[in-house]
Amino acid sequence: LAWLIHRGVIEKTPVSELTPVFLALLAVLVIRAAGQGLQTRFAARCSEQVRRDARRQLHHHWKATGPVNLADTSAASLAREWLDHVEALHGYFARFLPQMTLSVVIPLAILVLVFWLDWLAGIFLVLSAPLIPLFMALVGMGAEKLNQQHFETVSRLSGQFLDKVRGLTTLQLFGQTEAASRTLENRSDQYRKITMKTLKVAFLSSAVLEFFASVAIAVLAIYIGFGLLGYIEFGPSDELTLFSGLLILLLAPEFFQPLRTLSQHYHDRAAALGAGAEILARLEQSVDNAEPIRPDNGISDHGIQMSGVTLRYGEGPVIFNNLDIRIKAGRVIALTGPSGGGKSTLLHLLAGLIRPEAGAVSVFGEAPGNQPFGWLGQRGFWIQGTWAENLRLTTPDATDIAIDYALRQVGLGELVDSRADGIHSRIAEDGLGLSGGQARRLSLARIFLADYPLILLDEPTAGLDATSEVFILEALHKLSESG
Repeated sequence: LAWLIHRGVIEKTPVSELTPVFLALLAVLVIRAAGQGLQTRFAARCSEQVRRDARRQLHHHWKATGPVNLADTSAASLAREWLDHVEALHGYFARFLPQMTLSVVIPLAILVLVFWLDWLAGIFLVLSAPLIPLFMALVGMGAEKLNQQHFETVSRLSGQFLDKVRGLTTLQLFGQTEAASRTLENRSDQYRKITMKTLKVAFLSSAVLEFFASVAIAVLAIYIGFGLLGYIEFGPSDELTLFSGLLILLLAPEFFQPLRTLSQHYHDRAAALGAGAEILARLEQSVDNAEPIRPDNGISDHGIQMSGVTLRYGEGPVIFNNLDIRIKAGRVIALTGPSGGGKSTLLHLLAGLIRPEAGAVSVFGEAPGNQPFGWLGQRGFWIQGTWAENLRLTTPDATDIAIDYALRQVGLGELVDSRADGIHSRIAEDGLGLSGGQARRLSLARIFLADYPLILLDEPTAGLDATSEVFILEALHKLSESG
């Protein structure tokens, strides 16, 4: 463009001779835009791969940790790790890292060209360029810590909000809704303050860069203008032409543009470092990955066997000490004992949710957890959808006839007949729309439908009324008779 203006204004070149060069300039601009689009697309794809790998590692860690050990972590915190923390990595890998490379390559290339045109103008750029990243680093030094505090605050706020919503009925019964509201209000105010601090740092870093870039471009414009007018006779100023001066002025904004863009994405880096610290803290938590040793002799592929099992939680008392158990396939076993006696812990061992310190556990000749099993505890799991969709969570290929049969086996036949949509009647999340007993029986119907070789029941009638308890016991009797 500078060459075209120089030829047209100074050398009075006809427009017809400049037209091919002008068309070539337009083609270069199109190629540049296409290249930027490809670079953005490639960076987004790399970011997607990184986030997919992060979620895969989180999933493997959660799976290795098990639901028993994860029970101390709120569902809101886990959801934020999976969604917000991982998504915060996108800006760093899709925008900041590519832009950091461009911020080195493009200014260096422009600097070489400017030094060739006018070494004094090149010195101006060299002197101004280091100031920008220096002040950006000084301003953004606390940005990473602020973003980590931001993630921690949001995690606590979301966890408390979810707990309050789940326990809303209990809070109303005990008259604690006002206190809960004040707690959430205080947490929200803390979140507002930390958010404003983070935004303050982001805006301040951008303002610092814009200031130094504007000053540097203004100094160059003054030097070139006075040099062309002949007021400056120092260095190469007397060799300045309209072409070289205009080209330097056009290149100066391009010299600072990558740094400007980098400053805009600087908060992406801070957010990613804060989120990455949370993700790494989760992944670095110790997990027992040791496989339990199976008994060497007398293993039966048709039953359950425990040999010399010893277990304790942390530094607490020993729950099982050298426990030996043999259960043949097809047996129905009831575990009785006082609260805290280890009944649920034994079920967790059989399900493979926890590992013993010593000894071996074999379920149908396999390590616990390798065989499919049905689980019914005091709390079930239901999704928002139809009854059929909830039952198909474990048996996706189940027919409507099989689902209807399973529901009738657990005493929900009359309820199905009373609904216009039958098995396609809808329920909300956590079984809302059904009574506690009906929701528990719906979970039991899922076990009927799946036909598991091993079924583990952890106080399935706890908290139910007498009628619902009878239905559950009758359904369990049918289940035991069916083998």
